[in-house]
Amino acid sequence: MAPGLIERQILRTRNGLAYLAGANRPDMAQTPRDLVWKRDKARLWRYRSSAQRRFRPPVLIVHSLVSKSYILDLLPGTSMIGYLTGEGFDVFLLDWVPPDPADAENTLETYVDEYIPAAIGAVLEEADADEVTLIGYCFGGVLALLEVAAHPELPIRNLMVMATPCDYREMGFMSNMFRAHRLGPDDVIDETGLVPANALDEGFQSLKPTEYVTQRVNFFQNLWNDEFVEGFLAIAFWARDQVSFPGGVFRQTVERLIRQNALLGGVIPHGRGEVRLEDIRCPFLNAYAAQDTITPAASSEPLTRLVGSDDVSELRLESGHIGFVAGRQAAKVARPQIRDWLATHSDDG
Repeated sequence: MAPGLIERQILRTRNGLAYLAGANRPDMAQTPRDLVWKRDKARLWRYRSSAQRRFRPPVLIVHSLVSKSYILDLLPGTSMIGYLTGEGFDVFLLDWVPPDPADAENTLETYVDEYIPAAIGAVLEEADADEVTLIGYCFGGVLALLEVAAHPELPIRNLMVMATPCDYREMGFMSNMFRAHRLGPDDVIDETGLVPANALDEGFQSLKPTEYVTQRVNFFQNLWNDEFVEGFLAIAFWARDQVSFPGGVFRQTVERLIRQNALLGGVIPHGRGEVRLEDIRCPFLNAYAAQDTITPAASSEPLTRLVGSDDVSELRLESGHIGFVAGRQAAKVARPQIRDWLATHSDDG
């Protein structure tokens, strides 16, 4: 039974005072895990399973370079990783320590030709497996696409991307500023050779200028609801917890992905040659969100028809960017459908 008006006011007062004091930051990323491999800033985690690991091959999630990975393990009960481990999947996460000047000249090739193949080898050894299912989240999906296209020799059984950009004309103001040559990449790369975290934060905030106000109104209307407050604060904290971005990758992103719009063309410069999305032949799931303001659906949609696989699926979620991993849509739609696709494309037992 919902609390009455007087009780709600008491709860609002208590939670409001805790919020103003900064005393109610939620405990995030609670699923137990073990570090099984590392190289430079790359970290490979294996999550402990509360249930029997029923499904093979193991699942390797490649996280984005522009955000913290705890969004995938936000809170108990709203954790994408916790859900998948509970369903019997053997889940690994390739995560990145925030870069420093030593990483400034990293390129897409650094990740696609060096870190990710090495991490896949570590997963195979750790799980005693012959192949992996690869999942890429946000910009991690771009890395995963390039990985499978550039390295057909790797034992990747399935590929799934979530909220992954393709058509950079649809990526909004921040992308268009570079596409129209109003800005060059070196205009935002600082003296360390990195795009600073605050520049990324300001750019993302510019994509949704009125959202801050509407979020705060919604927050104070629900301040009496402990569960809502915890979830709201966790998401809000993650959304502003940006990391710096390697300048080398950023220059390539501007030239290849924004100005050439190479992903939409299906042919992407890579190393001394190029890779083609039509060379992705493994089963493929393209998952995106209709109300996403970070990676709009119109940017993600084309991937479904650009890969060369005969087994292509699409999941269009009626939510925003975070709806894959947190919130009602994640619990009711995204996680169960992702689980079913993974199960269908895995060996049970």
